[in-house]
Amino acid sequence: MKGAARTFFILALCYAVAGMCLGIYMAASHDHGQMPTHAHIMVAGWLMSSVFAFFYHLFPEIGARPLARAHFWVQGVSGVVLVVSLFFLLQGNEAIEPVTALASVGFLVGMLIFVWNAMPVLKAA
Repeated sequence: MKGAARTFFILALCYAVAGMCLGIYMAASHDHGQMPTHAHIMVAGWLMSSVFAFFYHLFPEIGARPLARAHFWVQGVSGVVLVVSLFFLLQGNEAIEPVTALASVGFLVGMLIFVWNAMPVLKAA
């Protein structure tokens, strides 16, 4: 794996470990209040980053473009901010909600960049 595929897969692995650690913590503490955070880490983090990684691996010419790098940074930064701020929001820190909302919008922007990147593949099919 190279380029965007590699960076997205490294990010996916980090999300997987973080999500599993949070899941084990919730099970051990018998406190499942962070279930939404766990779900976001595993689905928005691990699963989506893996899909992005394999897409860019299958289409390396797209993964080598500067817009794929932009996709990684927008998706990566907003995703990490999203799950960290969601964790603190669910701990009762309501003041962080605007950060969570902004990160959610950033995550959507990242997805829209991916859609733009994927369009040449869809048009060629």
